[in-house]
Amino acid sequence: MGKSNKQDALDYHASGKPGKIEVVPTKPYSSQRDLSLAYSPGVAEPCIAISENPDDVYKYTAKGNLVAVISNGTAVLGLGDIGAEASKPVMEGKGLLFKIFADLDVFDIEVNEKDPDKFVEHVKAISATFGGINLEDIKAPDAFIIEERLKAELDIPVMHDDQHGTAIISGAALINALELAGKKIEDVSIVCSGAGAAAMSCIKLYISLGAKPENIFVYDSRGLIWKKRDDLDKYKQFFAVHDKELSLDEAMAKADVFLGLSKGGLISKENIKSMKADPIVFALANPDPEISYADATSVRDDIIMATGRSDNPNQVNNVLGFPYIFRGALDVRATSINEEMKLAAVRAIAELAKEPVPEVVNEAYGEKNISFGRESIIPKPLDPRLIQYVAPAVAKAAVESGVAKEAITDWDAYVDQLNKRLGLDNKLIRNISEKAAKNPKRVVFAEADNYKILKSAQVAIEEGVAEPVLLGNRKVIQNLIDENNLDLSGVEIIDPKSEEEQERRSKFGEYYFEKRKRKGVTEYEARQLMRERNYFGCMLVETGEADALVSGITRNYKDVIRPALNIIGTREEIDKVAGMYIMMTKRGPIFLADTTVNVDPTPEEIAELTVLVASKLRRLKVQPRIALLSYSNFGSSNGKDPEKMRKAVEILHKEHPSLIVDGEVQANFALNNDLMLEKFAFSHLANRKVNTLIFPNLSSGNIAYKMLQEMADSEAIGPVLLGLKKSVHVLQLGSSVREIVNMIKIAVIDAQYKK
Repeated sequence: MGKSNKQDALDYHASGKPGKIEVVPTKPYSSQRDLSLAYSPGVAEPCIAISENPDDVYKYTAKGNLVAVISNGTAVLGLGDIGAEASKPVMEGKGLLFKIFADLDVFDIEVNEKDPDKFVEHVKAISATFGGINLEDIKAPDAFIIEERLKAELDIPVMHDDQHGTAIISGAALINALELAGKKIEDVSIVCSGAGAAAMSCIKLYISLGAKPENIFVYDSRGLIWKKRDDLDKYKQFFAVHDKELSLDEAMAKADVFLGLSKGGLISKENIKSMKADPIVFALANPDPEISYADATSVRDDIIMATGRSDNPNQVNNVLGFPYIFRGALDVRATSINEEMKLAAVRAIAELAKEPVPEVVNEAYGEKNISFGRESIIPKPLDPRLIQYVAPAVAKAAVESGVAKEAITDWDAYVDQLNKRLGLDNKLIRNISEKAAKNPKRVVFAEADNYKILKSAQVAIEEGVAEPVLLGNRKVIQNLIDENNLDLSGVEIIDPKSEEEQERRSKFGEYYFEKRKRKGVTEYEARQLMRERNYFGCMLVETGEADALVSGITRNYKDVIRPALNIIGTREEIDKVAGMYIMMTKRGPIFLADTTVNVDPTPEEIAELTVLVASKLRRLKVQPRIALLSYSNFGSSNGKDPEKMRKAVEILHKEHPSLIVDGEVQANFALNNDLMLEKFAFSHLANRKVNTLIFPNLSSGNIAYKMLQEMADSEAIGPVLLGLKKSVHVLQLGSSVREIVNMIKIAVIDAQYKK
C-alpha cells in the first residue's frame, strides 16, 4: 500500500467517531416511561420469564441476532502475531461486514490469551451472551484445538472463518471451474501449497465434495506431507497418504488444480506451463499471490484462475459466505455449523454464479456484461442475491441434518424477510414484473444506439416482459450488440431515416399533418419530423404497430414529451399530463407528483393529478395514502401554496370521498405516523402510513425527488407520465439499466391497461 493510501486508511478509522461500529438502541427511550420499561423496574419481567424458560432469551433479548467475533490476534491477516489489541480494527471490520451484508449485530471481543485451554474457558464463560461465535485470526494448530472444543462444548454455532470461509468460497469456485474445464473432481490431481488452518480446511472440504485423498499433494515449508515424515502433528498426519516424496515442481507437472495458501511468488511461470490442460489455479496468498494473475495468464490461454485480490477476476472473498452462513444458522437456532451446512453454502454460491447477473452488480464493478465463465466462476461480493441463496440453503441443511431448534415452514416468506432486513424488499417491483410478464407488449426503444438501452432490451426479453423494437442506424446498433456480446437475435431494428422506411415515413407524415395542420405544421415539416426517432416511435404506438415507447436517456425531457403530446395526446377526461416518480426507499416505495411537467398547477389541476396518481397506484396493486404538501399544517399558515393545497383537498374530499387523502401538511408530519397521530389525530392520514406525496409546484417536487435520490441513495423509477392516451414514458438522463428495465415494465402495464 502506498504512503497516501496508508494515510487514507488511518484517516478512515480515526475520522469522526473512532472505529467502525457502534451500539444503537432498538426501542424507544425518549420518556421516563420508556426508561422504566427498558431498565428498572420493567426489565425484571423478561428476566423472570427467562429464568423460568431459558429459551425466552431469544424472545426478549438480542441474543438470536448477535454474533461474537473473537480473536487473540495471533494470526492477523498477513501480519502474524500482532496481539489482541492490534487485531481490534480487523474484528470491528468483520462486525461491519456482518451488519451490512446480513443484518447481524456483532460485539467484537479481543482476548489477550494465547493458551488454547484458557482461551476456550474465556469464550465459554461469555457464550451465554451470543447466538453464534465467529473465531478469527487464530494461529494453527491452536485454531483447530479451540474450534473443536468449543463446537463440542457449546450449543450455539461456532466457526473459525479463516479455515472454513476460504474452504467454502474456493469449494464453490472449484465446482464451477471443473465444470468449465470438463473435468470430474474425483479424477483431478490437486497440489496444495500451504498446510495452515485455511489450507487444511479447504482440502478436507474438497474431499467432502468428492476429491480423492490419493490425488492430493499438500506441501508445507518443509516439503511434501508424506508417510515417512516424522515431524507431523495429528492434523497434518491426515494428509500423509503418499508412499514417496515428490518435489513441488514434479507434482505441478501432473496437476490439474493448484491451491495456494502460503506465500507470494512461490510458483513460477514454468510450473504453470507444466500443468495439465485447462489448469485451475487458486493462488490465494494475500496480499501477493503465489503467482500473479498477469504472469499466470501470460503463459496459459486455457487457465482458470482465482486469487484473493479484488483487482483480479474471481476474487475468493470470505464475505461471500460467513455473513449468510451465520444468518441461516441463527435463524433456525442451529446448535452448530456442520458439514452439511457448509456444503449447502458451497453449492448455493456455485449455483448463483451461473445465474444472469443483475445490472446493479455490473454497475457496482464498472462492468458491462458479467456472465458465468472462466473470469466469473463465483459471484461478486456486492451481489445482493447472496443472502437469498446462501442463508436459506444453510438454514434448510441445518433443519434436515437435525441441528436446528426451530423450523422454517414458509421458505418464500423467509426470503422476503431476509430481503426486508437489508432494504431489498421489492414487493412493488415483483408485482410490476409479474404483471408485465403475464401479457408482454411491443415496446419501442427510440435510442437503440445506446448500450444501456440495448442491455435493457436484452433483460426485458430474458424476463419475458416485452418484445423490443429498436430504432436507429442498423449498422451502429448491430456493432454495439456485437461489441458487448449481447443476445438480441431476432429483435426488430428500424431505421426511420433509411430508404426502406420511406413508405412508412410518408404514411406517418400524412397522418401527423392531418392531426396538426391547423396548429402551424406544414405537410413538408410533418414528413421531415418522421425522420426523428421520437416522432416515428410515437407514430408506431399511435397507429397500433407498437404498444409503448420509452425514450429520454440521451435527450432532453421536452424532446420526448412534445411528440407524445402532439401525436398521442391526453385522455379525453383530463386536460394535462403529469409526471410521477417512484422512490424505492427502505421504508417502502414513495410516490411523488408532480415532479416533471406542471410548473404551477391550480387547485383543480392538483386534484386531477392526485386522482391520476391514485389510479396508477391501484393498477400497480398499491393502496394510495396521499398527503398534499405545503409549509403549513391544516391552516396554520396562509399563502398561495397552502391555500391552493387546502382547496385541492376540499375538492378531493367532496368528489372522491373514498380516497385516503389529506392536507395541506408539512412533509415531516406526512411521513412520521407517530407525529401525525399525536398532533393531528383528526386527519384522514392519522394512523396510516403515507406512501404518496403531492407537491404544490414543479420546483418543490423536482427538488424533493432529486434530494431523496442523492442523499438517501434511493432508487428512482420515472418519470412515469400520467394522462396520455397511450403508453409513452420518459427516462431520466443517464438512467441505469435497472431503472430502464423498471420503466419498461411500467410502460408494459400502462399499455395493458390502455388496450
